[in-house]
Amino acid sequence: MTTLRLAIVGAGPAGIYAADILRKAERRFDVSIDLFERLPAPYGLVRYGVAPDHPRIKGIVNALRDVLDAHTVRLFGNVDFGTDITLDDLKRHYHAVIFSTGSFFDAPLAIPGIDLAGSHGAAEFVNWYDGHPDVPREWPLDAASVAVIGNGNVALDVARMLSKHADDLLPTEIPDNVYRGLAASPVTDVHVFGRRGPAQVKFSPLELRELGEMRDVDMILDDEDFDYDEASKTAIATNKQILVIDRVLQQWRQRPVGQAGRRLHLHFYAAPTEVLGEGGRVTGIRYERTEPDGAGGVRGTGEFREVGVQALYRAVGYFGSVLPGVPFDEKRGVIPNREGQVIGDDDQKVPGVYATGWIKRGPVGLIGHTKSDAMETVSHLINDQASWWSPADPSEQAIPALLAARGVEFTTLDGWHNLDAYEIGLGEPRGRARVKVVERDEMLRASQRSRPAAG
Repeated sequence: MTTLRLAIVGAGPAGIYAADILRKAERRFDVSIDLFERLPAPYGLVRYGVAPDHPRIKGIVNALRDVLDAHTVRLFGNVDFGTDITLDDLKRHYHAVIFSTGSFFDAPLAIPGIDLAGSHGAAEFVNWYDGHPDVPREWPLDAASVAVIGNGNVALDVARMLSKHADDLLPTEIPDNVYRGLAASPVTDVHVFGRRGPAQVKFSPLELRELGEMRDVDMILDDEDFDYDEASKTAIATNKQILVIDRVLQQWRQRPVGQAGRRLHLHFYAAPTEVLGEGGRVTGIRYERTEPDGAGGVRGTGEFREVGVQALYRAVGYFGSVLPGVPFDEKRGVIPNREGQVIGDDDQKVPGVYATGWIKRGPVGLIGHTKSDAMETVSHLINDQASWWSPADPSEQAIPALLAARGVEFTTLDGWHNLDAYEIGLGEPRGRARVKVVERDEMLRASQRSRPAAG
């Protein structure tokens, strides 16, 4: 029986789901899967893209851990595709590759002043508060009033992390440097701007509810945003998710305000048009008031308003990164593909190369949606056996030897178990579930031991 030697680049939910689906699928061949990850730890978006106060979402880790701990997939962490291992290397040692590298960068927002000092991408901030080893340890939290542009879940995460009192995050796995930064923040007001109305938002009811559970934070909403048009009324009446969102917002409108130390303002029908600045720094945001267009969308009214802020975060989407030797759509920030089969410049399938997750479809959908996405990709891979690569050396021993010869300090599943136990051990004396390690060198050292050093 043929043995499929498969490489998967990216050990987040998309890559791990793809490995699990292929391992369980009916097929005419055996499977040997190697999972490559640029960071020393697996789980991608779950570890580095989900706010630390989302334990229910982080429960997905349990399912991902079960896949890895089945020992049917080998994990090679701290391996950078394009540097430590190349596409030519994969062709020499595997029959095919699935790229599941996700979307790491912020999508652009083309309005004047967006590049002023104090203007940030939400993805950068998320990476910071989630302890990503490749971002700076410090973050400039020196603004009393902050703007967040966007009406999706990431925008709400950013707004919540900025508004929430740092001590309320201590039960979570928040890194020490992040706690110190948030504890020193002088923020009093966070303003969230969305160009559509409350019935057209993109965030989930769960995210919205969590926003309203913060201690010592008033929720500020404007009555003028709730004069619904017929399209909005229909959406509320026919869509359960929108109905729940409306109920939550209506409850907030009835809350007393004025006693909390911080305020979170939700501005609907507000399309940002310019970031205002002075001396090269952000001083405010100008937006155009919009109105329903009668068809579920909005149009500009010609009325412009300004809000004074000293910092701004754009949460308008994520953008994938170029992978050496792999086709890339510069406009959409994804690998061009048809149902996961990668497409070249000639609009033809690239043999042996596949994609799944956000690098395949763009940054849309929740983490759980990646499973059906992976099933589609794996189905094509199985049926494409005639066009797989013909590796010169498909032996399992070849990859560890190759990485060792290049001096790559790669981590393994055992190493991840050590790092996992180390972080849990750091948290135990403080009554915390874990303390996430941020520095890459410390992550690598911890991979070689199971408990924090005494003292």
